Formats: sequence, C-alpha cells, structure tokens
Amino acid sequence: MIRDFKIAEKEEDISYYAGFVGSAYMIGRALTSVLWGLCADRYGRKPVILIGTSTVVIFNTLFGFSVNYWMAITTRFLLGSLNGLLGPIRAYACELFREEYQALGLTSISTSWGIGMIIGPALGGFLAQPAEKFPSLVSSDSLLGRFPYLLPCLTISTFALFVTIGAIWLPVHFHAINISLIIPLMCFLI
Repeated sequence: MIRDFKIAEKEEDISYYAGFVGSAYMIGRALTSVLWGLCADRYGRKPVILIGTSTVVIFNTLFGFSVNYWMAITTRFLLGSLNGLLGPIRAYACELFREEYQALGLTSISTSWGIGMIIGPALGGFLAQPAEKFPSLVSSDSLLGRFPYLLPCLTISTFALFVTIGAIWLPVHFHAINISLIIPLMCFLI
C-alpha cells in the first residue's frame, strides 16, 4: 500500500512509512483506552463493545478506500481511538464467568487475539490487489481494481458487522453463565 502511495523515495524507505501507518492504530488506542474503560464502567460494557465493533466496520472500510498516505494514517488512528474493545471485553469476561472459570475466560480472549494477529495479516496479504492476483475474476477498472486494498478491509468489516449484530444480544445483567455457552461468543467478539 505504501509503495502504491508513492510517498517513499526509495524502496528501503517503504518500511519506515509503513511503520507510521501501523503505529497510528496503537497510538490511538494508547491515548483513549483509559477513557473507554471509564465509559464501560459508567455506561456499561455492552455499549462500548457495540461502539467498538461498529467503529471497525466504518473505519476499516474507509482504510480500504485510502487514496493517499495521510488518509491511511488518519483512518488507522481513528480506528484505534474509537475502538476500546480489549479492556471492556476482559472486564466483561471477569463479570461473566464464575470465579473458577475466570482464568480460562481471560486466556480465551488472549488466545483469540493471537489467532487474529496470525490470520488477519495472512488473509489481508492473500486478498490484497485482487485485480493483479485474480485478473480473470476482478477487472482493473472495477471498484476492487481501483482500490486494491479494499477487499481485505471489506472482509474484516463484514465479519465485524456480524459481530456487532451478534453483540446486540449480549446479556447486560447476568448471573454466572455456563462457560461452555459463552466461550465461543467471546472468541467471536475478539
């Protein structure tokens, strides 16, 4: 993507600029994570989870439509800033699981995060530039041809949309729930 934006003067500089795009997300998260935790404590975990997953749908799709370097950085920063999921989901898991299952619930969140960090980049790399990789399926004049990084972003955004719809039915008030029912849902959220 950075190569296609033609911001790097030399091939060696691409990783330098890509680092800023990648870190924009984490800078946004670092600046707002405490705020999202406070919101989750005050207004509840469910609204924060719904806002976070909705944010993924919106800003991840916009990232796929990035036409220049600064748009890519801005959309990634906004995605990180408005996506306060990890802390509230961990707090939700602590409240949701009985005490003897809390460690399992929290480790399932970390495991899901790790799996996502493996599958996400692999899927993104496979689906990026579909007009070049699959010219018989995708025309270079099509939407996916003009925005070569839109397909992986749309794939993730579609998944996040289903998660957002599923999160609508998360229980707000609950007693300790059977772990076998909720672990798959928690993994799905992450």
